[in-house]
Amino acid sequence: MAHFAKINNDKKVLTVLTLNNSDMINASGVEDELIGQQYLEKHNNWPAQMWIQTSYNTSSGQHKNGGTPFRGNYAGIGFTWDEDNQIFWTEKLYTSWVKHIPTASWKSPIGDAPALTEEQISQNTAKTHRWIYNWNETNQSWDLVNSIVS
Repeated sequence: MAHFAKINNDKKVLTVLTLNNSDMINASGVEDELIGQQYLEKHNNWPAQMWIQTSYNTSSGQHKNGGTPFRGNYAGIGFTWDEDNQIFWTEKLYTSWVKHIPTASWKSPIGDAPALTEEQISQNTAKTHRWIYNWNETNQSWDLVNSIVS
């Protein structure tokens, strides 16, 4: 099965449909996105160029089965299509975050959260504490939060 995202003029994903692979075979017998787009236009009354193929097996720039990642992420309703980078982007969680093309994900402007210490990890494992870092948009920082488990 092939998967296609239906997008609007703002490049937002409205829905994702499946298509039989046999419905997107070109004259040379090869699966062809353009043929799939034409099929979807004919049967769904939506412009062909507004159907973008997506891969069920791609997430965060990685293919789940070790294959070649396709378009960064499997498209979901509300995702945004980035034609320039050929990536479906999830919703941006914070206004300051920026696109990280290699992982098709959003990153804070100062990078990833710091790693927890061995002691914090041990306490999380023992369930005596719950150490996590939360993004602080106001201060543009990662804040360490300690929630004692009761």
